[in-house]
Amino acid sequence: MSQKKEDRRIKMTKYLLRESLIDLLEEKSMFKITIKEICQKADVNRSTFYAHFSDPHQLLESIEEEYVDKILHDINPDMMDTDKAYPLVTDILEFIYKNEKMSRILLSDRGDLHFQKKIMKLVHDNVLNQMKDNQPIDLDKAGLVSSFVISGCIGIIQNWFENDLKSSPEEIGKIISDLTTSALTFI
Repeated sequence: MSQKKEDRRIKMTKYLLRESLIDLLEEKSMFKITIKEICQKADVNRSTFYAHFSDPHQLLESIEEEYVDKILHDINPDMMDTDKAYPLVTDILEFIYKNEKMSRILLSDRGDLHFQKKIMKLVHDNVLNQMKDNQPIDLDKAGLVSSFVISGCIGIIQNWFENDLKSSPEEIGKIISDLTTSALTFI
C-alpha cells in the first residue's frame, strides 16, 4: 500500500504546532507546557492538535525525530570513520549552528534528556562499530571511553550555547576532535 502524501494544510498545521512548542520551550520546561498553550500559540483548536498528536511529548518526539533525520541526511556516511573525526564533527556543528534555536532547546536542560541520550547512543554505536571494523578492541573499555567522550561533547556544545556561539563551528570542531582523538588512544 502506498503512503498517501500529506496535504499542505496538514503540513502547515503540524509546522505551526511544532513552532509553538519550540517557542514555549524557550520560556519554560517541557513538563510545564500544556496542550492549551500550544494550541493558543499555534492558533488551532484542541481537536486539531489531537488529530495529529496524543500529547505534548509525542509532538516533541516528532520534532526530535525530524532533527535526527536532518542530521543523518546532512552527514556524509564516508565520514563515519575515526580518521575523519574533524570533518564529521564540524559538519554536525555546522548543522547545530544553522539550526541554533532548535538545537539550543533540544540539547539544553529544557529539552528531553531521553533525546540527548538517544543522540549519544547513536554516535556511541557508530563510533564503536567503526572501531570494531578497524581493529580488535575491548568492548567494555571502548564503551566507557566512548560514553565519556560523548558526554564531554554534549557538555562542550552546551557551553558553546551558553557563550552565544562566539566560537566558530570549526574552532569547536577542532577542540572536540583533538579531545576525542586523545581519549580514543586509551582503547
